[in-house]
Amino acid sequence: RSVYDDQPNAHQKFMEKLDACIRNHDREIEKMCNFHHQGFVDAITELLKVRADAEKLKVQVTDTNRRLQDAGKEVIAQTEEIIRCRVQQQNITTVVEKLQLCLPVLEMYSKLKEQMSVKRYYSALKTMEQLENLYLPRVSQYRFCQIMIENLPKLREEIKEISMSDLKDFLESIRKHSDRIGETAMKQAQQQKTFSTALQKQNNVNYGRNMHLGRNRILESKNDITLKRTFEDEDEHEEEVLTAQDLVDFSPVYRCLHIYSVLGDGEIFENYYRKQRRKQARLVLQPQSSMHETVEGYRRYFSQIVGFFVVEDHILHVTQGLVTRTYTDELWNMALSKIIAVLRTHSSYCSDPDLVLELKNLIVVFADTLQGYGFPVNRLFDLLFEIRDQYNETLLKKWSGLFRDIFEADNYSPIPVANEEEYRIVISKFPFQDPELDKQSFPKKLPMSQSVPQIYMQVKEFIYASLKFSESLHRSSTEIDDMLRKSTNLLLTRTLSSCLQNLIKKPHIGLTELVQIIINTTHLEQACKYLEDFISNITNISQLTVHTARLYGLSTFKDARHAAEGEIYTKLNQKIDEFIQIADYDWTMSESDGRASGYLMDLINFLRSTFQVFTHLPGKVAQTACMSACQHLSMSLMQMLLDSELKRISMGAIQQFNLDVIQCELFASSEPVPGFQGDTLQLAFIDLRQLLDLFMVWDWSTYLADYGQATSKYLRVNPSTALTLLEKMKDSSKKNNIFAQFRKNDRDKQKLIETVVKQLRSLVNGMSQHT
Repeated sequence: RSVYDDQPNAHQKFMEKLDACIRNHDREIEKMCNFHHQGFVDAITELLKVRADAEKLKVQVTDTNRRLQDAGKEVIAQTEEIIRCRVQQQNITTVVEKLQLCLPVLEMYSKLKEQMSVKRYYSALKTMEQLENLYLPRVSQYRFCQIMIENLPKLREEIKEISMSDLKDFLESIRKHSDRIGETAMKQAQQQKTFSTALQKQNNVNYGRNMHLGRNRILESKNDITLKRTFEDEDEHEEEVLTAQDLVDFSPVYRCLHIYSVLGDGEIFENYYRKQRRKQARLVLQPQSSMHETVEGYRRYFSQIVGFFVVEDHILHVTQGLVTRTYTDELWNMALSKIIAVLRTHSSYCSDPDLVLELKNLIVVFADTLQGYGFPVNRLFDLLFEIRDQYNETLLKKWSGLFRDIFEADNYSPIPVANEEEYRIVISKFPFQDPELDKQSFPKKLPMSQSVPQIYMQVKEFIYASLKFSESLHRSSTEIDDMLRKSTNLLLTRTLSSCLQNLIKKPHIGLTELVQIIINTTHLEQACKYLEDFISNITNISQLTVHTARLYGLSTFKDARHAAEGEIYTKLNQKIDEFIQIADYDWTMSESDGRASGYLMDLINFLRSTFQVFTHLPGKVAQTACMSACQHLSMSLMQMLLDSELKRISMGAIQQFNLDVIQCELFASSEPVPGFQGDTLQLAFIDLRQLLDLFMVWDWSTYLADYGQATSKYLRVNPSTALTLLEKMKDSSKKNNIFAQFRKNDRDKQKLIETVVKQLRSLVNGMSQHT
């Protein structure tokens, strides 16, 4: 670079110097060669001397090499074989080493396939985990390992699908068999309760005796019969009852839970399980439309619900986190609201008390079963109180029909007893005591009719039926006593009272029947205290307890008796009206027949015979009926005289009418019913008597002069009444000219009547203005 970079012609100068240097070296080389030339020549000479020997040696060497090659061919072949074998041996060793490394992987994969085939999916997942974390990384360079690695996720998905399919099959299975599970659980709870119930009945001997005394038909409730049969079955078979865990294979749930937990999808599985179970809960809680028609419908409904929650309770206790207490409580509260709504709706359609009672027994067993699994059931027992009211309503309807049948079949005659045995049969059914009747000899008659002991027995039957519902409600004896008394009060004050009122109003019930009804109600009223003792004996609660309710039967029978008494008065008046309607007066007759009218004599005879029947009634009732009949008869006769359709009345008709009133007064004075003081009964006809006396005597001057005074002889004669009757007689005298035989006095009589009429009109007008 310095040569090219220096001054001009430097290159040429450099080349010149280089050539000079080369010439110098060439001269040096030439000198050196000249110095060693003799030695070179000597060496060539020697080489030429040994040339022949070299040729000879070459031939010998070639021949020796040929012979050596021929001899070494076999050695080479053996050597190559040895090399090949050693390579093969080395390859085998390598293969063995690699196979030893791969065999555990293949074994684990084979194990995985076997676990999959026998459905040991949880173990298969553990095997997959070992393959992925331990074995496959060692041989990841091999192609089959890649295939395995690619297949493992597919196997996981397959396991998830299979386990989920098993879970779905499990859910479908328990949905179908939940009723059997629930039935088994309810039977177990029922059997556990039976022993304590038996002990309770043994400790309460009086209770048991009262329940069975005279109760061949109503010996025990159907629930007790069921428990008895359970005991018999246990004695016969002595088999251990299967539990819900024995009936259900929960392994699909466990497997699926473990699988999803291992795969990290435990939360997904929990959500799916709970969602599906909620759907099943809604299906289980949905009742059949005809569930209320038979007890089997309710039993199947309860069994399905119990089976559902027994499974959930088992899942709660054997798994961790799949379901929680909060979840089960929430599900139970939702179910309980639905159950109560369903029962409240469907039970309202039940009109058979036996069905309602069986429903109550099912609800009690249902509640006791679920309470044993830790579910709160207080709302179910509150619902039972609502159903108890409905049960009482169905009982009341049933007993209303029984009462009606008893009343329809009664002959309303005193019960005849021919001997001591018949008498004891009657008093064994009805608490009747009468010392006076006991002294009489047989045959004799009890005052009440056949319906009284039947009604009394039916009331006791009602108390037994009502007691059935109160059992097993976990209530104290005081509360049960209060329930029985309230339901019995409803029976007496509403049902029996209504039946009595309807009976009294029936057209075919005559006066004799009404009299017997009054007697019957009197004896039933007296028997109420025995019913209170009967309830106290059943419940072992003394009547002296402060909170013990009383029976309202007294007021019931008093009201019925008053209604019967009123109906007696009404029917008597109706009968009097019937006789009055057949009265056939000739209001224009000139003279009377000289004897009372036939219809009136028939009426009086009817009243006499009727009041003879009233001798069995309380004296006040008979007296009131007699007074009411006489007053009604008097009023009817008065209305007959004052009837607006009656235009004319002759003096002869007045005289005939007076004869009829005299017969009425004679009837009143004959004391048809004992107990009246003096002429009290005759006062019923005082208005008629004073009016007829006024017309018979024609004492108008006295009447007009004394009117308004307390000492007036005709104090009970109203001016308007007298005016109406006088005007009818005035019209009759004008038409018939009844004073024709006194023609000299005809004008004076007519003037007198007109004068009296004017004065009466002035009195009536004065009374109207004053009013």
